[in-house]
Amino acid sequence: MERMLSGIKPSGQLTLGNYIGALRNFVKYQDDYEMIVFIANLHCITVYQDPKELRKNLKDAVALYLACGLDPEKAIIFLQSDVMEHAQLGHILCCNTYMGELNRMTQYKDKASKGETGLTAGFYVYPTLMAADILIYDADYVPVGEDQKQHVELARDIANRFNNRYSETFRVPEPVVQKVGARIMSLSDPNKKMSKSDHGDKGCIYLLDDLNVARKKVMSAVTDSIGMINFDPVNQPGISNLIQIMASLNGESIEKVVEKYKDCGYGEFKKAVADVVCDTLSKIQERYHEIINSNELEKVLEEGAKKASYLAHKKLLKVQRKVGLDIFKK
Repeated sequence: MERMLSGIKPSGQLTLGNYIGALRNFVKYQDDYEMIVFIANLHCITVYQDPKELRKNLKDAVALYLACGLDPEKAIIFLQSDVMEHAQLGHILCCNTYMGELNRMTQYKDKASKGETGLTAGFYVYPTLMAADILIYDADYVPVGEDQKQHVELARDIANRFNNRYSETFRVPEPVVQKVGARIMSLSDPNKKMSKSDHGDKGCIYLLDDLNVARKKVMSAVTDSIGMINFDPVNQPGISNLIQIMASLNGESIEKVVEKYKDCGYGEFKKAVADVVCDTLSKIQERYHEIINSNELEKVLEEGAKKASYLAHKKLLKVQRKVGLDIFKK
């Protein structure tokens, strides 16, 4: 069976965008692939995090993974920091990555171009840790949003370079980008991505939002003055974002949603979207509360770390032998 790997960096509460773009697809993929899913907590600390808040976000993230339908009997689920081989391979891959490649990474380039100060070395080199996250498990596929595809491309470049230098070692992964729902935008500013770091932003729906709050956010979503239900991300980004949310949650094509609601006003369409969003959140939250009030999380993470560590340790030993770090055969 082919292997698929992905993870989410829970630097804030998980959002509807995370669910549509990632979590929902993990559940779908776990029946067709050997699925490895991790909480990327080492990536969280590339910028300062309040420890208490970070612990809560990590715990909630795991509970929400399970609440959204991930099955620990079908997928390996673990905390990145529980498998220490990630960081060690990350350093080795960092030594096989050029600064020019890291300078071209979008997040660093954007912040540097704006003159932001206080960027950490961890923030600069985190793409090599992300490459280690992927390559250490010989993943065939990595489901990502369009904005994360660049990281998989870097992982591919590093894998090919390492294989050419030291002989065949890593499987070269393929990115998988969803056609519908890959990039859910902010409800208050449909020209930017819905982000879990936008604290207090009414444009971001969190999976643990009160249902009345979530409904209000949808109903106040920015649209336009055209007044027609069209999927036109350039000229009607707000209504197109709502169409994409509806299509993703209902499992329908964008064309079908447009045809179904073409004669509706924006208010009526927003109400329909809000109903679907709240129904989805209600089911997730019910399961979340069951999980968070049990000892299920600890058991899942302990078992997941054991399985992941077994795979990661074998790969790291192979890598260390090839680069000459181990002076005795292990």
